[in-house]
Amino acid sequence: MLNEHPLLSRQLRKSFGEALEPRHSIEPFLTLVDAAYCQQDTDRRLLEHTLDVVSKELTERNFELVEQLRARQQMEIELTHALKLEAVGQLAGNIAHEINTPIQYIGDSVGYVHEAFAEVTAMLAWYRARMQSAISGERLPTLSEIADIEESTDVGYAIEQIPLAVERTLDGVNRVATLVRAMKAFAHPDASEKVMSDLNTALRSTLQVALGEIRHVAEVQMELQELPMVPCHLGEINQVFLNLLINSAHAISDAGRGRGCVTVRSRVFGDSVEFSVSDTGNGIPEGVRDRIFEPFFTTKEVGRGTGQGLAIARTIVVEKHAGKLFFETTPEVGTTFFVRIPLAAPA
Repeated sequence: MLNEHPLLSRQLRKSFGEALEPRHSIEPFLTLVDAAYCQQDTDRRLLEHTLDVVSKELTERNFELVEQLRARQQMEIELTHALKLEAVGQLAGNIAHEINTPIQYIGDSVGYVHEAFAEVTAMLAWYRARMQSAISGERLPTLSEIADIEESTDVGYAIEQIPLAVERTLDGVNRVATLVRAMKAFAHPDASEKVMSDLNTALRSTLQVALGEIRHVAEVQMELQELPMVPCHLGEINQVFLNLLINSAHAISDAGRGRGCVTVRSRVFGDSVEFSVSDTGNGIPEGVRDRIFEPFFTTKEVGRGTGQGLAIARTIVVEKHAGKLFFETTPEVGTTFFVRIPLAAPA
């Protein structure tokens, strides 16, 4: 048996010398040692196999988790985009009114210019006819005749009003174009990566979308300081702005104290940019302050709120941008919501 284990034999003889004789006295011991070596080899192979199986399962599970995370992120993007479109849909009546008003005075101004141009054209035709007569040797028109034609066509009023009508038309076109651009910027889906964005411009565009809802109940004050470009998902930040602006309008309306004021501010705050939206409503009741960011929690009547606005806003600001969303409220005075977005994207 020792011949089968030369290393073991050498160590045993070195340690015990002649005590190993007679040889058969250690045969049982060597048999146990050999069995232990065999069992160790078996256990090692079993452990290696188990590790291979576990490693394969972990790899597969990791792949599944990555796919689930990717699917969840896509669903969040689609949900946010759907909520933006839902918000536009809820504001559709006010947006249509915001567009219809300038369209009306564009139509009125263009209609007047059309009529005035026809009268001026008639007067010019009369002048040309009299000029042709003068060239042919006929008499020139008298001052009385010239005064009569100018009075009948009211050319003086036309000369005064046509430039004003053109200015009203250009202003109306600009208002419609501004609102359409704002809606397009608001509803545009986000890119998968954050982009450097001008959040003051984004806030102004979103305010254009919400203005039809706000102007019925409140004045708007803008106090925007100059800001650096910020890495963000711009469409999602627009969604946050819209939720806060609409909530402010609803708070003032629910207060029932007449026209209020919505104040929008921006500034650099440490290593972040800070936005605040203040209203002059009744404030948030103490009993619900801890719940306003909960999904599906709302104090509004059915059809006016789903309880998703502030929950989605918190997810966008806190989870996706590593920012902060909080509020300060005073009963019978109003509420201010604060949004802070880091100037540098977190690792």
